[in-house]
Amino acid sequence: MFLCNLCPRQCNAARPESLNAENFPGVCHSPQKCVVSRAGKHFWEEPVISGSRGSGTIFFSGCNLHCVFCQNYDISSRNNGKELDADDLCRIYADLVSSGVHNINLVTPGHFSKAILPTLEKSPGVPVVYNTNGYDSVETLQLWEGKVQIYLPDLKYADNLPAKRYSQADDYFERATAAIDEMYRQVGNFEIDDDGIMTRGVIIRHLMLPGLLENTLKVIDYVAGRFNPGEVMFSLMRQYIPCGIVSDETFPELNRKVSDQEYEIAQNALFESGIEDGFLQDAESAAADFIPAFDGSGV
Repeated sequence: MFLCNLCPRQCNAARPESLNAENFPGVCHSPQKCVVSRAGKHFWEEPVISGSRGSGTIFFSGCNLHCVFCQNYDISSRNNGKELDADDLCRIYADLVSSGVHNINLVTPGHFSKAILPTLEKSPGVPVVYNTNGYDSVETLQLWEGKVQIYLPDLKYADNLPAKRYSQADDYFERATAAIDEMYRQVGNFEIDDDGIMTRGVIIRHLMLPGLLENTLKVIDYVAGRFNPGEVMFSLMRQYIPCGIVSDETFPELNRKVSDQEYEIAQNALFESGIEDGFLQDAESAAADFIPAFDGSGV
């Protein structure tokens, strides 16, 4: 019996092997086999990831965090998707690489580590991106060493009060920063090729939330103090729109977009922080048009 302790939740849950089971214990509510909701070219990542040919993105279902505002709620909390075995996953890698993508981008793969890692014993031929909410176990990340060239972690919270309220993770900051340190240890300073595409490195993402400007400023201060220019990249994201279970009845404080004033203050803080390498987002990024359709495409 496989008792799962892959993430910081340490559920020790007896996860069933497949979707045919009647009960899915643990926080991620997932079987051991991979469940994928979409695979294909993705052009809405940072420019160094998506480039001109797209990122070969595979969206895994289930999540260990369940943020109330999740833009991928249909798959992170409802676990919609198709169950795949190792051969299926390798076929998807090959199809994406043949289509010309710059990388293979695994979105929320941590809880499926046991199933995914054997598929990466042989390189797919392009860099592998580990795209995560940041709430990762250092011990599990160590299993990925040598198989991942690019880490794309969130750093959602520097303040654990909102982390508890919105993601039920009152140890988020400690866990996420330890995970990011491990990611950086594995892949080192970021590298960009002559075409402007990242081949190795870490991009730390922070999604601004409405009303949580102080949390954002703390995240910026942390990254500026922890890393030197040329070591990691930082992405200050403005794409938040109310999603998941956010409404005026549930979380009214989150039921709006980030204001121009909030983003301007954060942007100015970023410019003054000493962080030199990274990305900003226009106000137009806060739109449902940029959320993929999790319809089984490419699976």
